[in-house]
Amino acid sequence: MLQQTRVETVERYWTGFLARFPDVGTLAAADTDEVLAAWSGLGYYRRARLLHRGAQVVAASFGAKLPTTADGLREIPGIGPYTAGAIAAIAYDEPAPLVDGNVARVLSRLVAERDPKAQLATAPWLWTACAEILRHGSPRILGQALMELGATICTPRSPKCDACPLSHACRANAEDATAEIPAVRERVAQPTEQWWGVAIVHDGATLLVRREDTGLLARMWCLPLLPRSESDEAPERAAITTVTGAKLGALRSAETPVVHVFTHRRWEVRVVVAKASRRVTSTTLSHAWLEPGARPPGGLPTLTRKLLSAAQATV
Repeated sequence: MLQQTRVETVERYWTGFLARFPDVGTLAAADTDEVLAAWSGLGYYRRARLLHRGAQVVAASFGAKLPTTADGLREIPGIGPYTAGAIAAIAYDEPAPLVDGNVARVLSRLVAERDPKAQLATAPWLWTACAEILRHGSPRILGQALMELGATICTPRSPKCDACPLSHACRANAEDATAEIPAVRERVAQPTEQWWGVAIVHDGATLLVRREDTGLLARMWCLPLLPRSESDEAPERAAITTVTGAKLGALRSAETPVVHVFTHRRWEVRVVVAKASRRVTSTTLSHAWLEPGARPPGGLPTLTRKLLSAAQATV
């Protein structure tokens, strides 16, 4: 849950998720839609699917007990080098290296590493250096200490060198180079995609469709989406009918688009609302009519909640 999500957000989900899935066996036996519903709103839903698949592998291949070594943990879907090292070091006190952005920054400053590529958390020398450090004490304590040092003291900008227990040994500090290390990376512009979000309503209920099995928001519920260009003033009625089978009344458009940012792209969705004379069924996609206050199997992603809110304000 903490991968790519802030602690404050995770805190709202953690207790409820564990109450619903208290052990590996329960999680492994659950339906995918149950897992997605409990995860709904956290985003990056591929993590939830991998967590579910990983639990199934642990239940089937490891007697419902996590392996205690980094190598064993790597056999579980969704667990990469950092996660395996973090679990092995912190949970089992194994000297398995765990290099995240914080650790990479601490070690890069210690040796005044100026090569931007060598400062990346994937750089082999960082993993070798971290493993060597963990051999000189409790990996559980040293691993967490490295991460906390980077998170609270050796921060990306304005590090608190006066409070750092390693300042006397830090070459970046001695060379007054903490502002240069790590190097500032250029932000890559996120491509923006334009969509129409079509809210078809009947007696207060809204038509949702389940997205395809792969890609963004895979198997999640959303308004029907149609590609949109900057010059489009309204979606083509024929395109709406092709996707939804609906014959609609007048289209009403939300004043401003809904903006949603994914990891590597940005969506701008212009919501249009139309009333249907009856509850149609999608001709090409799995569908559900969402009653006010209800949730479909698998729950609703944040984007869909935003779109429904915009549609409600437009009705």
